Amino acid sequence: RCHTMEERANLMNMMKLSIKILIQSALSLGRTLDSDFPPLQQFFVVLEHCLKHGLKVKKTFIGQNKSFFGPLELVEKLCPEASDIATSVKNLPELKTAVGRGRAWLYLALMQKKLADYLKVLLDHKHLLSEFYEPDALMMEEEGAVIVGLLVGLNVIDANLCLKGEDLDSQVGVIDFSLYLKESQDSDGKQDGGITAVLDQKHYVEELNRHLRWDFHLCTVADLQNKIDCLEKTNSKLQEELAAATDRIGSLQEEQQQLKQQNELIRERSEKSVEVTKEDTKVELDTYKQSRQGLDEMYSDVWKQLKEEKKIRLELEKELELQIGMKTEMEIAMKLLEKDTHEKQDTLVALRQQLEEVKAINLQMFHKSQNAECSLQQKTEAISSFEGKTNEMISSMKQMEERLQQAEKARQAAEERCNKMKQELAGRLDACRQQMAQLDSK
Repeated sequence: RCHTMEERANLMNMMKLSIKILIQSALSLGRTLDSDFPPLQQFFVVLEHCLKHGLKVKKTFIGQNKSFFGPLELVEKLCPEASDIATSVKNLPELKTAVGRGRAWLYLALMQKKLADYLKVLLDHKHLLSEFYEPDALMMEEEGAVIVGLLVGLNVIDANLCLKGEDLDSQVGVIDFSLYLKESQDSDGKQDGGITAVLDQKHYVEELNRHLRWDFHLCTVADLQNKIDCLEKTNSKLQEELAAATDRIGSLQEEQQQLKQQNELIRERSEKSVEVTKEDTKVELDTYKQSRQGLDEMYSDVWKQLKEEKKIRLELEKELELQIGMKTEMEIAMKLLEKDTHEKQDTLVALRQQLEEVKAINLQMFHKSQNAECSLQQKTEAISSFEGKTNEMISSMKQMEERLQQAEKARQAAEERCNKMKQELAGRLDACRQQMAQLDSK
């Protein structure tokens, strides 16, 4: 376990150094990087070692397979943006092995400036990475997250990596430590550093040749024949493209000559038009100067008129406000008059109804008066007859009064007689009573 921890720490430190030197050298170079740039090559070598750390060995019918392209294929499923990289890698005919496809995938991701994003997506799904890596692998531990964070700094680099013609299947990933040891040396030992760098490069070339020889022995004749066929096809395609390009160049040259002739004609016409416009501008300038004086005078007159019109406008606005006020008052008065007229119309209608009723009553009264006159005539006739009767009755009443007076006198005389008779009777009664009493006493 301590051994794997040291491996992870060493790989992480190497990745830090490679990224640092790559960024510094790219910024100092100041141009787009290509695949022949040594710091870029060493960066991919170190990254390949980091991705290979802790890979599980998969057994197949052919033999054991240990490739870092398997985890990279998961990115297409997790991130749809990476589908373009996967399709372009699969469509490259010169890639025969999974190692070559994995290297091409890293090249394309770096050119897209999405390498850190794609690897972060993988680290976020460690349950899927566990199928390809051991539990103590670099991609399964914290060092993987640190490396992904360092890769974000590579987004400042512009790279143009051509995959055609690159032998990505048979490249040997050997780390060249001379690039990283140069910076730790002092300025006094520049010559020694150069010698050591040459020696390191010599050793690197020898090691590279040794691996190439070994890979050459492993290659079969069929693979070489396939490569030759592919190269012939690409060569024929390039020849066709070259012929088309030459034809295109010829047509473009003819178009260029025609454009030159047209340009000369346009230039001559433009010079003539410039001269004409100069003369026109001179004439226009003179007319402008002459018209400017008149315009100034007109401007002063117009300014005076404008002031007067402003005053008139203010007065008109005031009058308009007064008219608006009068109009509103008139509208209010009209509304009141309309109300009065409506009320008067209602009263007129009511008065007409009353008048008709009065007329009907007058007719009734007229008929009644006629009837009353008739009855009056009858009554006057009756009264005249009654007057005659009353006169007769008055005369008879007078006679009756005279008779009554006579009867009253007779009554008084009769009463006197009666009283006398009562007195006489009373005297007689008293005498009778005395006689009766005397008789009783006897």
